[in-house]
Amino acid sequence: MTAMTRGHAAVIGVAESDLGIVGPHMTPVDLMAQATMRALDDCGLALSDVDAVFAASAQVRFGPMMLCEYLGLNPRYVDGTQIGGSSFMSHLAHAVAAIELGLCDVALIAYGSTQRSVSRSAASPTDINPYEAPFRPLMPASAYALAAARHMYQFGTTREQLADVAVAARQWALLNPKAWEKEPLSREQVLASRMLSDPLTVRDCCLVLDGGGAMIVTSAARARDARKLPIHVLGTGEAIGHGSISGMADLTTTAASVSGPRAYAAAGVGPADIDVALLYDAFTITPILFLEDLGFCAKGEGGAFVQDGGIAPGGRLAVNTNGGGLSYCHPGMYGLLAMIECIRQLRGECGARQIGKHDIALAHGNGGVLSSQCTAIFGAPATL
Repeated sequence: MTAMTRGHAAVIGVAESDLGIVGPHMTPVDLMAQATMRALDDCGLALSDVDAVFAASAQVRFGPMMLCEYLGLNPRYVDGTQIGGSSFMSHLAHAVAAIELGLCDVALIAYGSTQRSVSRSAASPTDINPYEAPFRPLMPASAYALAAARHMYQFGTTREQLADVAVAARQWALLNPKAWEKEPLSREQVLASRMLSDPLTVRDCCLVLDGGGAMIVTSAARARDARKLPIHVLGTGEAIGHGSISGMADLTTTAASVSGPRAYAAAGVGPADIDVALLYDAFTITPILFLEDLGFCAKGEGGAFVQDGGIAPGGRLAVNTNGGGLSYCHPGMYGLLAMIECIRQLRGECGARQIGKHDIALAHGNGGVLSSQCTAIFGAPATL
């Protein structure tokens, strides 16, 4: 995406599927379809208006084909890019390009997972690396624990600072009626919880839930007739750093340091312009890494940035206002839900958790073991 395409496309509809535990009779494609119909209702379009489908799921090998069959769609454009939790920011970038090139008019981005209702291993199969497997890591937690341990060693980041990420997420979640977690969480509770992969406890790790979502994207011109306020795509950036954690060049610097600047350049904004940031929080170390790599603070200062409520309600930056993957919902791949929260914040639809100034939002997705990084920046109409 270049500066010429800034604001060319807009998000006009968003919705979640049912979240939490959806029962034994729902499939990932059921959840995709459910979210799709809700997102179409959100923007006032019909299923017949959709002519592009983007989908990914760890449980469904051929996501776009299965969803199209389920919904009776025969789209002009399809994309099944699967790079983990950041897939949906990548889908958004590709949808914007396809709309600009005239390859489609109305794009659907969808996701669904039943990882809570079925065994986690069946829902999220893990690739076996023969060079790592002999050490018997608990994946993906052990991979993120390596990054956390290195960050602590190199920059003095503390367990308390990691815990503060989980505490902030919970404080936001308590303001979100759809969030899974309903009880307050203290730093002491995080530190005292069961160790999973040192230095990460179970409270440093994301939820394991069912759920999904959908997003409708169209041209800025067509978006003017949508039912609700259109939110424009200002810029996107994509980058991949490695596949396995043992192939990561520097455990403290992710490819967000590449995707972020690309998105900022396309959007014509910088970190100081962002009002709310949805940063993929599969583990408490990831928001710290992304705050640094996306330019909200210097490398090594992420721990201090989040300490003592820095990203909680009333803190220096509104981060993961829905409660994030740590306390709201993490259905295997979280990126689409992060973007949905951005859209709702910019529309002013978030009730008790609504931030004051809400013109520009950033959603950052992470896939694999800090492997794929994709950044999307959204703006209200006044930002064009």
